[in-house]
Amino acid sequence: MKTKNKLVRMSKVLSLTFSIFLQIYWYKIRRKPKAEWEKLWGTIGERFRQTLFDLEGLLIKLGQILSTRADLLPPAFISQIEDMTDKVPPSDWSEIQEILEKEWGHLYQQHFQSIEETAIASASIGEVYKGMLHDGTEVAIKVKRPYIDSIVDTDFRILSIVMWFVNHLVPLPKGFMNFKVLFKEVTQVIKRELDYSLELNTILSFKERFKEMDIVHIPSVYAELSTTNVLVMEWVEGLRLTNNEAIDQLPVSRQELAQRLMKVFLPQWMEPGPFHADPHPGNVLVSKEGKIILLDFGMVGELSKKDAGYFQGLIESFLAKNYPKAVDCLFHLGVLLPEAESRTIERILAEFITFQPAQLKEMDLLAFKMEINDMIQALPIQIPTRFVFLGRSVVTIEGIIRNLAPEAEILELGKPVFMDWLNKQGNNKWLFVWQWLQSQPIFKIFHSVTEFLNAPQKLEQLKEVEQRRQFQFTIYENTKKQLFQLTLFGMTGIAAGLYTSYDLIWQLSAGVAAVSLTGYIVCSYKLKKWMKYMHEKRRS
Repeated sequence: MKTKNKLVRMSKVLSLTFSIFLQIYWYKIRRKPKAEWEKLWGTIGERFRQTLFDLEGLLIKLGQILSTRADLLPPAFISQIEDMTDKVPPSDWSEIQEILEKEWGHLYQQHFQSIEETAIASASIGEVYKGMLHDGTEVAIKVKRPYIDSIVDTDFRILSIVMWFVNHLVPLPKGFMNFKVLFKEVTQVIKRELDYSLELNTILSFKERFKEMDIVHIPSVYAELSTTNVLVMEWVEGLRLTNNEAIDQLPVSRQELAQRLMKVFLPQWMEPGPFHADPHPGNVLVSKEGKIILLDFGMVGELSKKDAGYFQGLIESFLAKNYPKAVDCLFHLGVLLPEAESRTIERILAEFITFQPAQLKEMDLLAFKMEINDMIQALPIQIPTRFVFLGRSVVTIEGIIRNLAPEAEILELGKPVFMDWLNKQGNNKWLFVWQWLQSQPIFKIFHSVTEFLNAPQKLEQLKEVEQRRQFQFTIYENTKKQLFQLTLFGMTGIAAGLYTSYDLIWQLSAGVAAVSLTGYIVCSYKLKKWMKYMHEKRRS
């Protein structure tokens, strides 16, 4: 690691956080135009990216997670961090050898005929070396980086300070993202990644899960040689799915490969239980026979039974083009914010689903991506914190599929895969038939008549609730703004009093700052509690 010193890491991260905070508030006070804000976020993103690359460790993974949050963060910031890769220079072999001796004893060579001293792959938490057992079997040896436990522990302490600061003092984007939940989720996933014995168990569970699927290969593990710091696995040769020239030489078509990828990942996204949370092109390969190879199960997420049910309903609704049902599922999943208007979202979904991929050829892809980001920012949507890793998994696989079959429509590719999965679920397939029937014109007419008769009463209720909501929200926001400005005024007074040696000035200013800061914290707490209540009320 470039920077192991705890104080240096802490000072760099905290100084970055505070400088960003001050810049944002300075721009808010001066009411800068949109163009100036775009430049600011681009500058912040560039500095954020450079700091994370300098410090490495856990912070690289944090940047990768934030890069998936186009629903919360400005496009100019996202564009600076979206291509961050978890590539770190390997450690000295002497340090790795010391770890192996500690785990296996000084005569660790008795287990191996040879171990190559140059790392095959090196990331922020672990490194992979190629070895050969005495019987000639090639293996991959994954070793945890030296000092990584101490570095991650320091980074967690730093992030806990930053999260508290952001959660209480920074003007949050729409949706009031729960940073406590995000921090808890990141902590759980990274701690799992630091314990290779947990990864070993995960590999075994995935091998059992996919044992009947002959299109996927998961490397075997050598449990007797593995520890919490070292993981020994079967050596597997494979091609990257982004290697277009090599992919074209395979006996399997690109479209078939894309569908195989869906067959492997769709159950992970639809069924309760664990899913691969880091399926980047280096972790998802293809064999010369066309089998999908899954590697690196250190970063794994968990899908609850309740959420899995709503995701299944969402996919069913998309395939049946039943957009009212899709919107209902999105509300229950927490993707749509309380102020979302159902009919508007239905129309947007209908337009988006009917979008033809062939049109991409005629577009400026960069401009199209920026337009999508702007649309996400404008709409009342936000990916809930508990889906951060699931979203990352879905987006990464979608990108690989689009590279494999750029001409194909993803829904058309996925429909037979989903129906095949659905047929294996027993009675659930009849739910899909019912969903499809509900989307037919005769049912739509019935629903339209019912909604038309109830519309005046519902409209009046919604209008009244929305007016009260906007009024209350404005009161809270104005109060917070005034209290914060008063806090800054008090702090300025303290500095002036100390500088001029007038005790009365700094004492009065300290009192004003303390009272206004307390009021700001109380007001922030009440606003969050109220927003949570409104969100639950809208979903009920």
